[in-house]
Amino acid sequence: MSMSKHIVPFANKVTRDERTRLNRNQGAVVWFTGLPASGKSTTAAALERTLFDQGHQVFLLDGDHVRTGLNRDLGFTPEDRKENIRRLSEVSKLMAEAGMIVLVAAVSPYQQERQCARMTSFPIPFLEVYVHCPVEECVRRDPKNHYKKAISGEIAHFTGISAPYEEPEQPDTVINTAGSTVPNNVEILIALLRSRSII
Repeated sequence: MSMSKHIVPFANKVTRDERTRLNRNQGAVVWFTGLPASGKSTTAAALERTLFDQGHQVFLLDGDHVRTGLNRDLGFTPEDRKENIRRLSEVSKLMAEAGMIVLVAAVSPYQQERQCARMTSFPIPFLEVYVHCPVEECVRRDPKNHYKKAISGEIAHFTGISAPYEEPEQPDTVINTAGSTVPNNVEILIALLRSRSII
């Protein structure tokens, strides 16, 4: 029997405003979505480095790293993908509530799950970044040989080949990793964070 109706949320004694003043940034979730090999982790890692060097509290949650620990029991069926995003959403919100800018780099192929992530984050600021890259370019890059394996049938439920990717309908910004450099895209994202008063 579920005990959730008997749970009373604990009220922290440190406020969000106090954390913002101490950390020199608002807690926020910046969610990078896009096809495998589109450049999500590369861009997010460069943004993390820049923000850290500027003195901000920031941490990158990469989808692959999370799947080696917290989500190692999950596969890539639609149900498991949904649970993967649910867990990522909850963890990123907790970290953002602690005052960090949390960068989440995960394929997160379904619009509904990304919307759930945004709702989970509320009232913490949530920015959806669509990392756009044509599938042909992603296949050409294929740094982990995943596309090659998916095309040969060795990997099932692979986004862009044997599983769908639903493009964001209203992302907070779109970056093009096939036609722009990493430093240029980081500049776009820094400007976005400033425009939303996160930094």
